Amino acid sequence: MKTNKIMDSIRQGTPPEVNKQVELCVAIANRIYDIMDERGMNQKELAQKLGKTETEVSRWLSGTHNLTIATIAKIAIVLGDDIITTTVKQNTYAIPEDSTLIVAEG
Repeated sequence: MKTNKIMDSIRQGTPPEVNKQVELCVAIANRIYDIMDERGMNQKELAQKLGKTETEVSRWLSGTHNLTIATIAKIAIVLGDDIITTTVKQNTYAIPEDSTLIVAEG
């Protein structure tokens, strides 16, 4: 893989959490592009459906913009896809034998 020595130097001096944030922003933007491509949709159409300017959507999809969860949710609704997914662990909690469980009736 071809590397850019200047960018490699900058990445080495950047905190790992910043590198991870950039990686995630780019991955989310790429996922949105993939879904748009699957739907035959361009930035202008996405912007219209979101009630935003094409410039704003272009900024979002640059991969350098920190999208909020609210914005990701709006895009997900318009595209009909979750964009990002999470895994949910089933947590089980043990109740100590010496504790008293109080159940409210109602």
